[in-house]
Amino acid sequence: MKIESVELKNIAVRESQYPTEILPEFLLVGRSNVGKSSFINALICRKNFARTSSKPGKTQTLNFYLVNEQFFLVDVPGYGYTKLSKESDRKIGLMIEEYLKKRENLSHVFMLIDYRHKPTEDDILMYNFLKYYNIPITIIATKYDKVGASGRAKQDKLIKEALKIEEQDFIRFSSTTKKGREEVYKIISKNISKE
Repeated sequence: MKIESVELKNIAVRESQYPTEILPEFLLVGRSNVGKSSFINALICRKNFARTSSKPGKTQTLNFYLVNEQFFLVDVPGYGYTKLSKESDRKIGLMIEEYLKKRENLSHVFMLIDYRHKPTEDDILMYNFLKYYNIPITIIATKYDKVGASGRAKQDKLIKEALKIEEQDFIRFSSTTKKGREEVYKIISKNISKE
């Protein structure tokens, strides 16, 4: 896949602000600080298009990135960041739920987890919550390059057992080495060609 154009098309907190284009959408979810912005930048081949922040919990809106005028990457606020107030956390939860319930353009979910750690309780809750909506989900294990070859079999097992997933639902990803990017492109291409 060749990335020719990217623009941040819509910033939304409610359905009325979603894009009007009828194009496939790929939802990106994950804990704060899991590397969603780095994942987006690696996919779209841009250095700092999606802003990476040292402060977790910075994204508070749904951000719709239009790519190649063919599909949207939809970045949602990260979960599991304790400094957000309960009220703020609740609002974010409702915003994501509204999108999941009402968005017919949603083709696939990429759920990002940190390859270096066992999935958290929040990760497991989010995965089960997404499964409830019957949307195809692929687990993207970020920061793969930060685990040495000897520790990888153990991490694979930990992740697969915690989330009860199969190999085909799991992509090991590194925004540094770009490992896993072609596999993500394949999923996107397959969904675009369905339209």
